[in-house]
Amino acid sequence: MVQRKVNEDLQSERNKGTFNPEELTNLIDGGADKTKERRELVDFFLRDPIFQDKVPPEYLSYVERYEDAVRKSCLMMKKINEWTEFKKTGATVDLYQALLGGLLGSALLKDGMPFALHYVMFLPTLMGQGNIEQQAYWIGRAWNCEIMGTYAQTELGHGTFIRGLETTATYDPNTEEFILHSPTLTSYKWWPGGLGQTANYAVVVAQLYTKGDCHGIQPFIVQLRDEETHMPMPGVKIGEIGCKLGMNGTNQGYLGFDHVRIPRENMLMKNSKVLKDGTFVKSPSDKLTYGTMIFVRVALVKGIAACYLAKAVTIATRYSAVRRQSEIVPGEPEPLIIEYKTQQYKLFPHIASALVMTFASRWLWNIYNIVTSELEQGDLERLPELHAISCCLKAVCTSDAAQGIEECRKATGGHGYMTCSSFPLTYGLATAAETYEGENTVMLLQTSRYLMKAWHQAKGGISLTPMTSYMIDHNLANRSPWQNNMACLHKSFRQVAYGLIKDTTEKVYRIVSTGKQQEHVWNSCSNLLVQCAEAHCRTFLVDCFYEEIKTVNVSPALKKVLTQLCELYAVYHLLKKLGLFLMYSDVRVGDVPSLQEWQDKLLEDLRPNAVTLVDGFDICDEILNSALGAYDGNVYERLFEEANRSPLNAVPVNKSFHQYLKPFLKGNI
Repeated sequence: MVQRKVNEDLQSERNKGTFNPEELTNLIDGGADKTKERRELVDFFLRDPIFQDKVPPEYLSYVERYEDAVRKSCLMMKKINEWTEFKKTGATVDLYQALLGGLLGSALLKDGMPFALHYVMFLPTLMGQGNIEQQAYWIGRAWNCEIMGTYAQTELGHGTFIRGLETTATYDPNTEEFILHSPTLTSYKWWPGGLGQTANYAVVVAQLYTKGDCHGIQPFIVQLRDEETHMPMPGVKIGEIGCKLGMNGTNQGYLGFDHVRIPRENMLMKNSKVLKDGTFVKSPSDKLTYGTMIFVRVALVKGIAACYLAKAVTIATRYSAVRRQSEIVPGEPEPLIIEYKTQQYKLFPHIASALVMTFASRWLWNIYNIVTSELEQGDLERLPELHAISCCLKAVCTSDAAQGIEECRKATGGHGYMTCSSFPLTYGLATAAETYEGENTVMLLQTSRYLMKAWHQAKGGISLTPMTSYMIDHNLANRSPWQNNMACLHKSFRQVAYGLIKDTTEKVYRIVSTGKQQEHVWNSCSNLLVQCAEAHCRTFLVDCFYEEIKTVNVSPALKKVLTQLCELYAVYHLLKKLGLFLMYSDVRVGDVPSLQEWQDKLLEDLRPNAVTLVDGFDICDEILNSALGAYDGNVYERLFEEANRSPLNAVPVNKSFHQYLKPFLKGNI
């Protein structure tokens, strides 16, 4: 690897920083020991030449990309074993998250991993929904990679609305088997990662029929391919769905069944059961099926939203500290584009957003582990709250990340449109998360159902959870004079959530009381309900950032910058949704100019620390994979080198000239 001198302008920006970026890195990682371990992991995998690309992946054919993804995935699994032997410890959840859903994994397999769903959904579903006997048999085989699994739920005709799934599993008591069948084209499973050519087993979600009755969706373990030949099993119709905006290494597939029989024991029966005679034993709670989906949504907030946004804003901020463009004052030297207020507005709020997602995901992961432990003890009390917050966080954070990445791309001008900038791949991976594991609008509507119930409980004098306790704070309805401080900002977000939930819930109940069907009323008010969930989620995110800053043990210099970022995050989103804040919060029309000035002042205050902040994300060049965002800032040299890696530059004259262009040109003489 060529070692270059750091660009002088970029180094000058680093010299302006008021805090040590290592301190921020340790805060994000959860301590200096965690930082050390993460860097060792990154070095262990990324410095291995077996993962180096001789040809940039974008120049490979579609089939070659998949084949290379399988090769690297197998090597990665072997490297995990080497790592655990080196560290003398077992593989941890953090390790698999880093490699399967985090930035490290995206550096090794740039366009998705065909093994991802085996670890992210197949194994967690076995653990969460299999009984003791099933876990003992299947988890051992899956964990040791004797088999490769996926999770087949979404169908060609139905995605987030899982009650509408059409695949059937009909129990035959004479043979003690389930008969899986795809009755229509729209009932074909569509989208599962690894399904196309990689997996030989799947957890298949189907409508259970026994004794003539339908008992709703249940999970089944189904063998898809022969373990020796990998040929599809009899009656299994399987294939790959084709090229996509991103995730083309993930190997998404389709799956249909023509009366495929599986043993009764292949229904996952930790919760619901089917006895030998066909008797259905219902789960103690339908909510127990949330487990796997919640796990994925929790992982998405950090592994995709926070990490990919941090990657994008690192690239764009470093580029902005190198690129010179136009003139602020005619005749004077071209300034760095980071000097432009418009550029700061494009970048700095997303630095804040990446941090708040990181803090929120840490809180969410802790709560997920607590609630999971409670579920094992039969305590379901906190599951609805976890489901509600994971739904809206998944929706808001993935949406913020996708929008932020695109804003960062545009902030780098035409160069950001090039594949070697890393923006196209990063955006393709991030925006996919807006629809998989629950389409974002549907996720917000699920949260709003929980909020309406909470409001009804508050009116009935029932105690609320800490996350919804603001609904019983009737002082929020009283307006006070506005002041530009964090306390007022904090209160204003709660006021908006409170006011929206109050007005929307009362409107729904009022219309229903006139005799209109509740479902139609829900649909007619759905845009308001989405706003309720967004406001609740944004309140939670502001709370997370605000509480983190109050309790975090860092230097005064870093704490000051974090406070500025928290204020910017809140002011930015307040002004973005100004109409709602004028309706419900202490903000008056006359306060808007001072809020805009406050935002400009925060951009100015953060300007000297912009590069230091993104350095604190500590994303190495191999992970950034960007000619625009490398640590040394040598943008133009790297762009030129990447251009010359194009196969079209291998020879001075492409054969198409002699085959097509020359005859065409000569024919016009």
